[in-house]
Amino acid sequence: MKSKKIQLVKIQDVQELVTILINFNGDVDLISGRYVVDGKSLLGIFSLDLSKPIEIRVHNDAVAEKLFAAIAKYVVD
Repeated sequence: MKSKKIQLVKIQDVQELVTILINFNGDVDLISGRYVVDGKSLLGIFSLDLSKPIEIRVHNDAVAEKLFAAIAKYVVD
């Protein structure tokens, strides 16, 4: 399992992130405080506090680096 911090500013950012995540195998969670949602769920993401960075956790190590490269513009590490 690998994780990074990301920042989603606009509605289009959330839509693009979900589109990217759907194309990768494995589970992806987004964490904000004590809330954890499925990264492939548009509605779930909108239930998080997006005013600050959130953590993205990829459970499939085999695709984690490719996924992080695909979402590099959102990473805030």
